[in-house]
Amino acid sequence: MSDPGNYAGSTDRSIGQLVASATAEMSALVHDEIALAKAEVRQDVKRGAIGSAAFIAAGVLLLFTMPMLSFAAAYWIHSSGLGLGWCFLIVAGAFILLAALIAFIGLRKFKKIKPPEKSIASAKQTAAVLQKAKPHPRPSIEASAIIERSAVSGSSLAKKGVEGGSGQNKADAVARSST
Repeated sequence: MSDPGNYAGSTDRSIGQLVASATAEMSALVHDEIALAKAEVRQDVKRGAIGSAAFIAAGVLLLFTMPMLSFAAAYWIHSSGLGLGWCFLIVAGAFILLAALIAFIGLRKFKKIKPPEKSIASAKQTAAVLQKAKPHPRPSIEASAIIERSAVSGSSLAKKGVEGGSGQNKADAVARSST
């Protein structure tokens, strides 16, 4: 038999090593995609929390400060000589404008929330690559190349095959025995 290290496929890794490598790479890929999705979702949750806090602040502002500040502001305006009814109307309009401004800020924050686009694109790309992936067959080794390598290394089976005249059958036997 020829030395297994003499044929071209000897530098290839075994199937077990290939499966272990593929499994490790797939695991790393999945972990990286999960980390990317978490980072994107974390950003969007933060934006959503800020937007919610703005809406809550607007609501609290309207509920708790409106009666006190409106009375104070209405009486302050009334001190300038305007009728009390008009003073209360001006103060109410100012608070409505303030609440609308805060609600607008909150709405802008909510509109910035997006789906995790990078994670989705990466997952689609990975799925497309995996669907196209096919197992790679070992490179075929021609019988004549095996005979030449074996003859150079001094293999007795190859010498007998070449001397005996049935080179093709012996070459096939050498190819099967060396793989």
